[in-house]
Amino acid sequence: MNPHSTLVGSDNRQFTDLTQHEIQALRTRFNLADAHTHQRQSATQQDIVSRLPELWYEAENGLQATYEQRFIESFFRLHGQRTALARRKTMLSYAASISTMVAGMYLKQQRMSVTLVEPCFDNLYDVLDNMGVPLYPIDEAALHDPDRIYAELKRRVRTDALFLVDPNNPTGFTLLQYGRRGFEEVVRFCKDHNKLLIFDFCFASFTLFGSELERFDVYELLESSGVSYLAIEDTGKTWPVQDAKAAMITPSDDIHEDVYNLHTSVLLNVSPFVLNMLTQYVEDSRADQLGSVREVLGVNRDAIGKALDGTVLELQNPVADVSVAWARINHPELTATELQRVLGAAEVYVLPGRYFFWSQPDKGESYVRFALAREPRTFADAMVRMREVLDRHAG
Repeated sequence: MNPHSTLVGSDNRQFTDLTQHEIQALRTRFNLADAHTHQRQSATQQDIVSRLPELWYEAENGLQATYEQRFIESFFRLHGQRTALARRKTMLSYAASISTMVAGMYLKQQRMSVTLVEPCFDNLYDVLDNMGVPLYPIDEAALHDPDRIYAELKRRVRTDALFLVDPNNPTGFTLLQYGRRGFEEVVRFCKDHNKLLIFDFCFASFTLFGSELERFDVYELLESSGVSYLAIEDTGKTWPVQDAKAAMITPSDDIHEDVYNLHTSVLLNVSPFVLNMLTQYVEDSRADQLGSVREVLGVNRDAIGKALDGTVLELQNPVADVSVAWARINHPELTATELQRVLGAAEVYVLPGRYFFWSQPDKGESYVRFALAREPRTFADAMVRMREVLDRHAG
């Protein structure tokens, strides 16, 4: 049996990964499982939707390369990644999982072993493991002290590659809290010890336009250091576009040709219409500094804070205000699996933490994750229902 397996629902179906839970949650009234965006359109985003026929015919009559370049330029301008924009070597796919598959294919081809951060979303582990890539964990805590990052990595990393998620899903931890220094220490270690550095930046938009964090030009650091790297970016966790998304993978020059050859073996292109539409959303967020996205998450973050106050669940404060909430269970006899079962019976679907701890699932039984990118009114109703369940359980 898969060590991550758990039982949920009246049919006693066994689930082997988080995605299978998320599929089940899509059938549930209060789906707080997947981190995809399910909130409604802002006023300016409604204007984009009203122009979809125009965007369709525009893409139909244009060149694929035009819409690829427009999207990449818009995305990296929003993120302040001028070096990635100037290098023009980013490859597009239609999901971050596909970009991760390409990374996994490269690792398998080169017979590389990987040290992967823990906790993290389990499909990173699953994709690489299913490709036969040897995987070893490194506790996120190894990155929590900038004065110790280099020494901790030197002590813990014995593999050919290091794979980090920044900001991390589910915890919201990011090296950006140290400015450039945290990233510099990671890059310095990988360069000194000839490690391939892989970054998943799929939650990076939640570090933009904040009061304390600032996403600097990470690609300038990567390129100037000479480190071998792969960087994955994604739109799927940011804009409410019903999963019409795009992902990107950018390699360092020394491995570009190998990665490009693998990428073209997977797919030809992303829909020019989807790219044309996504560009409008990115530009809309440049104009409002991601206000429509951040406002929804802020309202729901406040709502869950109030709902959990005084219960057995304690919210963990993220460094970056990502689109998920991570909560610790403060009850010696209550596990995440059991709590999910109880909440699920009340049509509130959350994710148990055991899957995020891919090498030691039992450690995750003390945590659950909530998705925040939901319509606030629906989310508020879910919080009422959840509080009722938690109060009954406490009683």
